[in-house]
Amino acid sequence: MLWAAVTGRSVAGQVFVLQVVIVLLLVVSAVVAQVLQVRHDSDTEARNRSLAVAQTFANAPGTAAALRSPDPTAILQPKAEAARKATGVDFIVVMSTQGIRYTHPHPDRIGKKFVGTIGPAVAGGTVVEKVNGTLGPLVQSVVPVKDANGTVVGLVSAGITTAHVGGTADQQLPLLLAAAAAALALATAGTALVSRRLLRQTHGLGPYEMTRMYEHHDAVLHAVREGVLIVGRDGRLLLANDEAQRLLDLPENAERRHVLELGLDDDTARLLASGRVATDEVHLVKDRLLAINQRPTELRGGPAGSVTTLRDSTELRAVSGRAEVARERLNMLYDAGVGIGTSLDVTRTAEELAELAVPRFADFTTVDLFEPVLHGEEPRPGSDLRRVACVGIRKDSPLYPVDHRIRFVATSPQAHSLTTGQSVVEPRLRDAPGWRAQEPERTDKVVEYGIHSLITVPLRAGSLVLGVANFWRAEKPQPFDTEELALAEELVARAAVSIDNARRYTREHSMAVTLQRSLLPRTLPEQGALEIAYRYLPAQSGVGGDWFDVLPLSGARVALVVGDVVGHGLHAAATMGRLRTAVHNFSALDLPPDELLGLLDELVGRIDQDETPDEGAAVTGATCLYAVYDPVSRRCTMARAGHPPPALVHPDGRVEFPELPAGPPLGLGGLPFETVDLELAEGSRLVLYTDGLVEDRERDIDVGLELLGDALRRTPDSSPETTCRTVLEGMPGRPSDDVALIVARTRVLGADQVAEWEVPSDPAAVSEVRAAVTRALEAWGLEELAFTTELILSELVTNAIRYGRPPIGVRLLRDRTLICEVSDRSTTSPHLRYAASTDEGGRGLFLVAQVADRWGTRYTPNGKIIWAEQPLP
Repeated sequence: MLWAAVTGRSVAGQVFVLQVVIVLLLVVSAVVAQVLQVRHDSDTEARNRSLAVAQTFANAPGTAAALRSPDPTAILQPKAEAARKATGVDFIVVMSTQGIRYTHPHPDRIGKKFVGTIGPAVAGGTVVEKVNGTLGPLVQSVVPVKDANGTVVGLVSAGITTAHVGGTADQQLPLLLAAAAAALALATAGTALVSRRLLRQTHGLGPYEMTRMYEHHDAVLHAVREGVLIVGRDGRLLLANDEAQRLLDLPENAERRHVLELGLDDDTARLLASGRVATDEVHLVKDRLLAINQRPTELRGGPAGSVTTLRDSTELRAVSGRAEVARERLNMLYDAGVGIGTSLDVTRTAEELAELAVPRFADFTTVDLFEPVLHGEEPRPGSDLRRVACVGIRKDSPLYPVDHRIRFVATSPQAHSLTTGQSVVEPRLRDAPGWRAQEPERTDKVVEYGIHSLITVPLRAGSLVLGVANFWRAEKPQPFDTEELALAEELVARAAVSIDNARRYTREHSMAVTLQRSLLPRTLPEQGALEIAYRYLPAQSGVGGDWFDVLPLSGARVALVVGDVVGHGLHAAATMGRLRTAVHNFSALDLPPDELLGLLDELVGRIDQDETPDEGAAVTGATCLYAVYDPVSRRCTMARAGHPPPALVHPDGRVEFPELPAGPPLGLGGLPFETVDLELAEGSRLVLYTDGLVEDRERDIDVGLELLGDALRRTPDSSPETTCRTVLEGMPGRPSDDVALIVARTRVLGADQVAEWEVPSDPAAVSEVRAAVTRALEAWGLEELAFTTELILSELVTNAIRYGRPPIGVRLLRDRTLICEVSDRSTTSPHLRYAASTDEGGRGLFLVAQVADRWGTRYTPNGKIIWAEQPLP
């Protein structure tokens, strides 16, 4: 690199050579100046010394007298030599006024003519001159010698050669040359270092290349249509090209001034002064919209500061504005796809359309639907519309409010859209007589309010017109145009599909709710064994298949049933109704819980086999819990098919979940169901429920059972009604599935309400039974029933003795009705029949059926029981 600098081919080399030449010239100049200065100093010294010596000797005592003596040489020669040696001059010559020497360092020259100018000295003046005398080049001074009267009586000349004075220069010159050589070496080394750095900074370019590069860069810098600014570390403007001058309207003397003093707006000036990185920051500078990019210049070893580029985007503003409008419309359509139809609710879907359009598209949006659509029905021509959504930038608009019933006049844009199915744009409502004819007072208020433009779009779903959507503009001064009409139609088309889906769902939901309500028990039957309260909570959406029932059985017993069909909708509700009806029928047979669930399981299996894919899903997933409580024995027999276990609250407040075999869900088949017998104390509460109470997507069933147990513990002595309320209030939020809940508090038939006898297998014992029954009825105050009761028991006991097997038992129960029961060990059930006129028997059960309200047979593990009920007087 140093060799490249020395050769001089590059700018760095040329600078190096130039600097070396300058240093040499400075050294030579210094030497010459020193020599000249020494010579000048020598001449001056010689003049001064010669003049001083001459004047001193001329004015010395005795000099004038010696000149008047007969032999001046004898007197003055010794004195002159002594003075010459003492003063270091080359000669002291005393002469006459004619110039004849009286003294001289060389005696042979005494008496000869003095070489030099003596005229001024003879006249009383002083002469100092340089001459080339007998001793060589010298400086001599001639002064007059005056007597006491001032008469010039002689002359004295003192001279000194320049060689004798210039000895100092000879001594200083070597030192000067040595210093010059050292300075030259240091200057050369420093120049080499500077040239090396310059060579690195100029990348070895020569003057021609650098000139061409500068010219090209300068041409490009000022020719580009992008402003370029370079700002130093101190915030001063170092460079601004022509485009930057034009865009920022900079003053002529802008360069080298601080950017905060250039008259720019505060935001732009602070950005330029900060030097921070900026990418496409948009600033409004006067009437121009500038996109500014800024980067530091110290990257990769560059100087401190920043470079800024400016791009005028004012001309692109219109194009970008249209692009922004298009992007916003695409965003609206995307938001409509994900934001409209989030719920299967007609009104909410209409509100979502209105909320999406305000204020991004319109200042006010209203949605009007035909009345039947709100109830899930298809719109009927001629029916009124109801405003279901009204959203705006303000709440005080004079437009029809929500829930207002509307019948549009034939000339209105809405009526035209409903009739033809075509959209209508009214750019200036003030000049739209058809619209203003709807209700002149209200439309005048609308115009005065500032609403000036309208788009009406029918809500079409296939061939059905469900209603109309209206987009109103008030604060935006531009009226609606055809492009905005296309956007409105696209938005409404998407909303119409969602509204129609919600309408269809509403119809199906209404049908399912109607079906479910018709299938669930409206009131509980009267019975005295249990005090019962219940709750049924539908799910947040849809209709489920949960059901419950309370079924009075013979012998004052009561059956409790809770079931759940997995799923929602019409199919679940219909299946629930079928299962509930089956349970009613099976319970009439007085079957044990395990046998009833077995029959129900077979029924569900047959239903699944008969179903086809087009008719609906299988019922597999139905669960059921069936319990029978006997108030006489206080025993509760229960079995379950995949259902959550019941909860039992003892009279002391203790809560437990009895160990009850779960059994498979209904319809799976193949496994028997097991029963559990529990003896319940009077006042115990039996809690039956569906899984919606204790399980959801965010809570495990174990957690739900624990919460249920905690709620039951907070009601130790509460009634079933209070227990239901407490349990449901403790639920965390609205259930996601249906909830059926039954709370039954047990009652007991005491010994004073039960009478039992064992009857021998002898027809003669019938009379004894009649007598005992009569006594019991008299004790209970039921003498009015004695005859019919004796008749019923006589027939039933006689049949048991004749056709049954001992032991034979008779039991009377006084509950809400009077219950007569006759038991034996036979499993043969009697049948009611009509006896012919010639038959001797066969009329006993017929008589029983005539005098009793209800009668029947139930089987026990040891036989059967024939029972009959009579109402109490």
